[in-house]
Amino acid sequence: MYSTYIARQAILDRNSKTIGYELLFRDSSENSFPEIDQDVASSKLVIQNHLLGDIKAISLGKLAFINFTEKCLINKYPLMFDRESIVIELVGHITATDRLIKIVKYYSEKGYKIALTEYDLDIKWDALFPYLSIIKIDIETINPKRLQPIVERIKPYNIKLAAEKVETNYQLQSLAEVGFNYYQGFFYHEPEILEGQTLAPIKTQMLNLISETFNIPLNYDAIAEIISHDINLTVGLLKMVNNVATSTRVEITSLKQATAYLGEDKLKQFVTILALSKLTSDKTNEVSKQALITAKLMTAIATQKAFAEISDFAFITGLLSAIEVILSMPINEIVKTMPLASPIEKALVNHDGLLGELLVLTTNYITGTEDNIEPLITAYSLDAEFIHKEFVEASRWCQELGI
Repeated sequence: MYSTYIARQAILDRNSKTIGYELLFRDSSENSFPEIDQDVASSKLVIQNHLLGDIKAISLGKLAFINFTEKCLINKYPLMFDRESIVIELVGHITATDRLIKIVKYYSEKGYKIALTEYDLDIKWDALFPYLSIIKIDIETINPKRLQPIVERIKPYNIKLAAEKVETNYQLQSLAEVGFNYYQGFFYHEPEILEGQTLAPIKTQMLNLISETFNIPLNYDAIAEIISHDINLTVGLLKMVNNVATSTRVEITSLKQATAYLGEDKLKQFVTILALSKLTSDKTNEVSKQALITAKLMTAIATQKAFAEISDFAFITGLLSAIEVILSMPINEIVKTMPLASPIEKALVNHDGLLGELLVLTTNYITGTEDNIEPLITAYSLDAEFIHKEFVEASRWCQELGI
């Protein structure tokens, strides 16, 4: 478990209403951009606060302005987000190359809003105008009085102007006269640090996953097997499925189904982001180990006749059984971000149904809680020696994973 940090700064309209937040990567509680490659920063922000968190919650339901380098755009990171929820901020670009124009056109045609940053008034950027929604102007480096010709050139494209680094009320008044639509800066809102918790994928599992995605065709069984050994990978996969399934309700019952649902391109995006973000560690913690053992033991007990009808749900339910502790979030909020089948949701949130009783039996057995074990063993005609044998086997399996 480690802390995650993100800075959030409001962007407001002429009526001082917040239209969105720029989300900025931080690697500590110090409110400054760390010495880190922009590609890595973008990847870490996506993985920590979208795949493993909830970027809509962080941006309070408003637009999330997210920096994407050309490499991130080529890897199609923005496609992981609902086009109605984000603005793609172009960063790290010196000029409007043919490749950049093609990329920006691609996202514009898919309905994404795009903001040009680091704008220097040069006519070379005009080629991007048909595809832009916003141009951000750093008023510390560009005198707003120089913008009148630009205002005229962008009128046919309905591009909005956003002023960055607004510090005083005097600046605000003069910027409105120039024609700015949006404002961002310390005058309105100093970037605030939001701290959360996330769990890094195990390095060996990450390496195995990357290796597996090079195979053609993809072996979804093998990929699901690797993902099943790590809580973080499981959560990230399910959140990505939820992000992709924006128009229909998908009910995931297994990790293989989740990988197959994403398909080859999306699955490779998922792996690429995890690899580039470098959020890996050599160890997991005891909570994660317990979740793995719970998943394995639940699967074994579910082979018994009494639990046959929910056997397909057993492993993923056990794997997610400790997610409330891992993410430090209420379980009823967590399941909203995952496309889980109803029996799994009910089991995790309220321990309801047959699957819920199997979860209670398994977790109580592992933790040594006597309550409810004997009555459930009797009620479902289970063999206590069988459960003990499978518990030992599950513990051995977890140990053999090398985590």
